[in-house]
Amino acid sequence: MSIHAVILAGGSGTRLWPLSRASRPKQFLTLYGDDTMLQSTMKRLEGLNIKSSVTICNEEHRFFVAEQLREIDKLGSIILEPVGRNTAPAIALAALAAKDDPLLLVLAADHIIQDEAAFTEAVTKAIPLANEGKLVTFGIMPSEPNIGYGYIKRGAEYGAGFEVDAFVEKPTLLAALEYVARPEYYWNSGMFLFKASRYLEELKSLRPDIYSVCVDSMAGSQVDLDFLRIDGNLFESCPSESIDYAVMEKATDSVVVPMDAGWSDIGSWVSLWDVSKKDDAGNVTNGDVILHNSSNSYVSTDGKLVAAVGVSDLIISVTKDVVMVAHKDSVQDIKMIVQQLKRDSRSESELHAMVYRPWGKYDSINTGERYQVKHITVNPGAKLSLQIHHHRAEHWVVVAGTARVTIGDKIFLLSENESTYIPIGVVHSLENPGKVGLELIEVQSGAYLGEDDIVRFEDKYGRN
Repeated sequence: MSIHAVILAGGSGTRLWPLSRASRPKQFLTLYGDDTMLQSTMKRLEGLNIKSSVTICNEEHRFFVAEQLREIDKLGSIILEPVGRNTAPAIALAALAAKDDPLLLVLAADHIIQDEAAFTEAVTKAIPLANEGKLVTFGIMPSEPNIGYGYIKRGAEYGAGFEVDAFVEKPTLLAALEYVARPEYYWNSGMFLFKASRYLEELKSLRPDIYSVCVDSMAGSQVDLDFLRIDGNLFESCPSESIDYAVMEKATDSVVVPMDAGWSDIGSWVSLWDVSKKDDAGNVTNGDVILHNSSNSYVSTDGKLVAAVGVSDLIISVTKDVVMVAHKDSVQDIKMIVQQLKRDSRSESELHAMVYRPWGKYDSINTGERYQVKHITVNPGAKLSLQIHHHRAEHWVVVAGTARVTIGDKIFLLSENESTYIPIGVVHSLENPGKVGLELIEVQSGAYLGEDDIVRFEDKYGRN
């Protein structure tokens, strides 16, 4: 029986703020190795007989998914969720979209597997169980009493695995110490293998409300470029539930297959420090970092030099717009900073200074009361939408490449060191007709400079 990979890529990843934010969460970042976490997840499948794949993400991140998977020639299908409804509905959409009732190998896009051979071996051992109709989950052999993970308690031996005796919520430290000392407890990895039809059968029996909404939402789906858009109005009414609560904890055919593959869900800065390569003093550094008399720290910067003297057990993350310093014992409280930013309506809670778009990216260089300066990069062959602004004018200066510019009824080319002006309320567009990246400096001026001051008339990426 063929295996169909289901990659869940809808998480927000705010526990690694400020590096990971809602606009570009951790699954789309390069945190371990040379690939993004999504790309690493997809490459991990090369040792298995995978016939096809589907990645499930929200609409905001659809072009990250398409671009990153196209870079490694593993695009597959992409299902867009108009709203997040947790893993049980997401997997149901994938099962409904699958053809010929394959085995579904369900993986999160933001996990690390250090021993890919052990991962492949565990999945291979689970295939006969899934073919038999079992709902297989993979239990990670715990290396420490981690209170951030749920646990699975195994029962009687069954083939290459064990019957599931119980799913256990995130424990207290005392309980976690007991679990790690007993061989029948595993970390709950959130990875699964089962027939598409078996999952839908169990979901229909145990949660008919979720099942029916997913069926109806898929019936109204439409293909849009590389994406499958489901019926958003119907899907919004779907209950939000995890696969564990909706199916796995209640099903009688759940089995757990042990896996010892250097797994981590990178749920915090400390877990990222745990799996990263360290120097002799236990430090992990990324970017332009100088340390003196410092130990057991994680220091990351995307531009500015960071110098730290006489510190230990710290997490230091420097982005273009944020400097975050936390003690390793307090990284779980970073969410309190994010919540404060949201209460204060500050963009740093969700947006990076570097903002990615389907056509490229822009970096906010400077902002004042009535002006904003951006560095814009347009990918070869990409085009910004035909649009107008009601409250701002724009000046464009090309610093590299060639731009095809539309202003009103005029279309012309701009080369390096040439510029143009777009008055308020005039229809305009920008395109890169060349083979190399187009870079320009944009100076906005006006009474309101928000990104929502855009009225689009035409857009090759299907945005409103």
